[in-house]
Amino acid sequence: MSERGDPVEEAMRACPRTRFLPLELRSEAGEDAPVPIGHEQTNSQPSTVAAMLRLLDVRPGHRVLDVGSGSGWTSAVLGELVGPAGRVIGVERVPELVDRSRRALAEAPRPWVEVRQAQGDVLGMPELAPFDRILVSAAPTALPQALVDQLIEGGVMVIPVTGEMLRVTRGPDGAQTTRHGPYSFVPLVEG
Repeated sequence: MSERGDPVEEAMRACPRTRFLPLELRSEAGEDAPVPIGHEQTNSQPSTVAAMLRLLDVRPGHRVLDVGSGSGWTSAVLGELVGPAGRVIGVERVPELVDRSRRALAEAPRPWVEVRQAQGDVLGMPELAPFDRILVSAAPTALPQALVDQLIEGGVMVIPVTGEMLRVTRGPDGAQTTRHGPYSFVPLVEG
């Protein structure tokens, strides 16, 4: 922890998840539990998001891709971490969730944060790569090389693969992976 405190905790406090939840479930915002947002997706529990963001080690000025941005909450928190010198692009497959997250983000505008509609069978945003950091909030059955390829050299991705949280660093000789315990996520749609 730095002298100024925990940047992840501060970013999460600056971006409460209440406005990112369906109206009828906003009373659950303070619970450390996943909350359903429709379309068989959830807004992840805060302790899981915090653990992932600490592993991701986002810094001011970073370019970050948020895959499976769902409600847009993690994109907003990432935007707080990168600040106006950075950029966050959330990618979501469900059009209704894209619209809802854009409305929630507009309530506290950060022009450097946006949520885009995922494109067909394209994973991530290769046309905007490379990224310093990639956060994936859905679980593939294997580490997707397509996302590793979207990292800069030295870039980091945090992704749950078959129930285990991985921290992947792209090096000159490929990806180096460390394992960080069991987690449960909705499946990543890769095609």
